[in-house]
Amino acid sequence: MATHQKRISVPKSWQISKKSNKWITSTRPGPHNRLQSIPLAVILRDMLGVVDNRAEAKRVLSEGNVLVDGVARKDLRFPVGLMDIITIPLNNVEYRVMLDGKSRLVLNKLDGTGADKLCRIEGKTSIKEGKIQMRLNDGVNIIGSNNYNTKDSIILSVPDKKVVKHIKYEVGNLAMIVGGSHAGEVGSIKEINTVKSSKNNTVTISGEIEFETIEDYVFVIGESKPEIFIGGETVE
Repeated sequence: MATHQKRISVPKSWQISKKSNKWITSTRPGPHNRLQSIPLAVILRDMLGVVDNRAEAKRVLSEGNVLVDGVARKDLRFPVGLMDIITIPLNNVEYRVMLDGKSRLVLNKLDGTGADKLCRIEGKTSIKEGKIQMRLNDGVNIIGSNNYNTKDSIILSVPDKKVVKHIKYEVGNLAMIVGGSHAGEVGSIKEINTVKSSKNNTVTISGEIEFETIEDYVFVIGESKPEIFIGGETVE
């Protein structure tokens, strides 16, 4: 994959100026889909403005001054995606990657540092000794059990990735919509409609308005209240 790409053709999830320069850093293959992630260098320069150019971003990263999910990342092209936690210890600031109403990735500034990571279980596989391996939305695989189901959410401590809490994908729990025309909206799951065909299952969400969306767009974030901080300052 090319190191750079033209700004005019960046994925729709990038909320950046498309006419300031011709070229921009591209994402490297990694934990998130290319269309749903942003290179770390672009976040530091174009979104946060903590560096002025690629060379400065490279120096800051090489010194281990930026953490993603509690791990120092030194690759300019490292892909950062939904629900990732970005920490800049020297500035004592932390951000969670969220979505706005147009399915664009934004940074939600958190109150302090040390936040846990919210993940969705995308799949399960049986491995040796009867253990269950769970594949999460950020590409991480962890060992779990049959008590966890696909589409459930779990809260992980960072950087050790220990399960702190399990939130089931079920009627009554709170969910954030992560795709489609209702991206970024939060509501409670009113009904889960299982379709016995090749079509997607659908979910009825009750919030400020009631609407229906496909199951893949539903990301459970809590039971009676959100388990993540969704207010405060947003960096776009």
